[in-house]
Amino acid sequence: QLQASGGGSVQAGESLRLSCTYSGSSASYPPINWYHQTPGNQRDFVAAIGGSGMTLYAPSVEGRFTISRADTKNTVFLQMNDLKPEDTAVYYCNSAGQYGQGTLVTVSS
Repeated sequence: QLQASGGGSVQAGESLRLSCTYSGSSASYPPINWYHQTPGNQRDFVAAIGGSGMTLYAPSVEGRFTISRADTKNTVFLQMNDLKPEDTAVYYCNSAGQYGQGTLVTVSS
């Protein structure tokens, strides 16, 4: 199971940190992905962290967003800096083909 949290409403240029808590994985550090979705559109890839710690970002967030694992197990963060109105979306975490409940991020100009 996965659960995203930490969304909210901010002004452009501000920051938010999303959390993804997960359970039920047999891996100590399973790969975790973040996606976002706006109404009427498909879910788009945002960032990923592999079991080895390698990270990958969508070009639109490279340099602004950072994905990382918490020191304690079962949590992955998405630090989002310099937020832009186009980042407004519901954010979901994903692992092994499963999505958790999303968290809404709203960025106003």
